[in-house]
Parts: sequence; C-alpha cells; structure tokens
Amino acid sequence: MRALEPWVAAPLQTFITESSARLILLMTTSGQVVAQHGFSRSVEVMTAAALGAAIVASTEELARVMGASRFAALVHGGNRQSCMLSVFGTPRGRWIGLVVFGSETSVGLVQLFFDQMVEELVQAAPREQPENQSLPENFERELDTSLKELFGR
Repeated sequence: MRALEPWVAAPLQTFITESSARLILLMTTSGQVVAQHGFSRSVEVMTAAALGAAIVASTEELARVMGASRFAALVHGGNRQSCMLSVFGTPRGRWIGLVVFGSETSVGLVQLFFDQMVEELVQAAPREQPENQSLPENFERELDTSLKELFGR
C-alpha cells in the first residue's frame, strides 16, 4: 500500500484488511492519485485513475442531463472479480475510490467497510487546504519523484 498523504494510510490499511479488496485506488475527481494498493506498475495506476475519473465525470453529466441526482456508487459484478467506483466528500474536496474485489468477499461488505473508511478519512483529514501553486519549472522531475515514492521504486 502506498499513500502520498500520511493521514490516509491508517484508514486505507484497515479497509484493505477488513474488505479483502485486491486493488484499491483513491484519487481526486481530476484523477490525481492519493493512494493505491495492489497495482504493480505505474502505468496501471495512471490508466485506472484516468478511466475512473472519466467514468465519474461522464456518469455525473448524464445524470445532470436526465435531471437525476449523482450516483453514490457504481458496481460491476464479474465472474471472478468485481469493481466498485464510489465518489465521496472529504475536507480536501471530492475523491473517488476504485475497488476491485473477488469472490472471497461481497459487494455489501466492501461497501460497508468503504463507508467506514470514508468516515475515518473525513475525521483524519487536515482541515487546512494546501496552497494552490502554479506548476513549477521542474514539474516533470517532481512528478517522476512522486510516482517513484508512490510505488516504492
């Protein structure tokens, strides 16, 4: 498990243990990765983050056009693995959770433990917002460093 924000680590680890999830990705609604578990390559994380953020954005726009409210969670049930995509609020803004789980657990248990993790994240999140900064000149190098830190390489 890797988390860029230290206050995310404990709630995420509890969720991993209790839910038996295989893959987990926490990200902002713009697709910026905050934490991950189970992914072995950075390209997998970046692809999953981009797809997850795009699915949320397109589904919310479709709901708006139809005059419906936002979804709480999307679940795809497969034969061997299932996937849950859920949007939730934190003091740091809206985040997306992408969870892949197998037949050793159920969507009900994953949702229950996910909701508990969200409550813990909301309580643990620092209340002050990080400064909005423009992109530094060495953005690419800092991004590479952050990705290496996220994946422990």
